[in-house]
Amino acid sequence: MYSMKLIISFISVVLLFSSCLKNNPSPSWLEVNKWTLEENSAALISAGILTENFSEAWVYVDDQIIGVFEVPFKIPLLLKGNVNIKIYPAVKNNGISATKKIYPYMEVFEVDAELIQDKTLTLNPKTRYYSTTKFWIEDFEDASIQIENDPTSSTQILSGNDPLILKYGNFYGHIALDEIKTTWTGYTNEHLVLPKGGKEVYLEIDYYNTNSLITGVLAVSPAGVKPNPNIQLNKQDPSTIKWKKMYIELKEIVSYSTAAEYFDISFQALLDEGLSSSYICIDNIKVVYF
Repeated sequence: MYSMKLIISFISVVLLFSSCLKNNPSPSWLEVNKWTLEENSAALISAGILTENFSEAWVYVDDQIIGVFEVPFKIPLLLKGNVNIKIYPAVKNNGISATKKIYPYMEVFEVDAELIQDKTLTLNPKTRYYSTTKFWIEDFEDASIQIENDPTSSTQILSGNDPLILKYGNFYGHIALDEIKTTWTGYTNEHLVLPKGGKEVYLEIDYYNTNSLITGVLAVSPAGVKPNPNIQLNKQDPSTIKWKKMYIELKEIVSYSTAAEYFDISFQALLDEGLSSSYICIDNIKVVYF
């Protein structure tokens, strides 16, 4: 009696498994590699040195959202045949992993392709800034630095070119801090007229730092200057330090500063507690807007 029940149970499992296979056919596979950022030859303004951290991708097939994935990735699709695939470059907004946003200045990667069951379609997505994108750029490649040292600072920003640190171009900005030179404040020396009304504005910055750095926006109006501290770039452990890139959203600060005539980007550093010396390297600073 027990053996008969076991046989019946086994047959039931086999039939259920067969039904699952029938109702869930073998998928097609989509493999997407890391992004490549290319120059836009039709651009109205140069984008400067091209660096990117498009860590994510929003994927659409035939204009239906499939999901948001960290690149590179490989996913199954219960689809087959000729399809249209759109992949949008996305970033961790303000460096927050839980906030993944399509970066508004980049062109979509689009391709018509055929999905085949049990086969993998591999894509190498490319993107570029829209030709109408506007920039303010400091890449430290010119003789003069476009970031002024505030008179209250006890240290200053200088050009650096240490080959052990250098990654982009020929120079980067370098701020050294110690127990005597404990503070640095700087701001862009060109007043920027930025779009309001909820329009997108971003700060891009590459950084390599053993001390934290606070970014912000100075809103300048006839009534005076209003500082808006914003996002902090956290210090890195010297043993694992590397160049990082962050995309910092400025839309709310700019749009809410209704009386401001123009804006400056600000930077502020204080020697972190427990350190006797530290440094901050920054490069490819871009204010990006339409």
